[in-house]
Amino acid sequence: MSLEVGQPAPDFELPDQHGQRVPLASFRGSTPVLLVFYPFVFSRVCTGELRTLRDTWADPVSDGVQLLAISCDPMFSLRAFADADGLQFPLLSDFWPHGAVSSAYGIFDSDRGCPTRSSFLIDRTGVVRWLAHNASRDARDIADYPRVLGDL
Repeated sequence: MSLEVGQPAPDFELPDQHGQRVPLASFRGSTPVLLVFYPFVFSRVCTGELRTLRDTWADPVSDGVQLLAISCDPMFSLRAFADADGLQFPLLSDFWPHGAVSSAYGIFDSDRGCPTRSSFLIDRTGVVRWLAHNASRDARDIADYPRVLGDL
């Protein structure tokens, strides 16, 4: 069961594509966070979405919001993917224990071994303020993000 708006976001610490540990708690009190869970690197829909985020998110912190993209791919795959597409924002690996963070957010698809295509906006206090879920084959509407971020 997925989290709901108004609930505290489960804390986590995951490695990014460079092997650096990124704790969600490090943003608490200072920066809202947009978590973008996606199924697999190098897949058509995920690649398109992350390229669109690259093109619309000029730097890792846009409009005062930190973007963190999360999949269950291993760190080395994330690094190859980021390098191939020039992605500068953190790609976090929920590889081991496999899908633990995705499970904590209630979006791990155990049949496919990956998170569902979901987004969570977490405010400075660590509370979920907005969320969206899309079918794996359906790209999310990234044009929704400016509106949602403006409401924060």
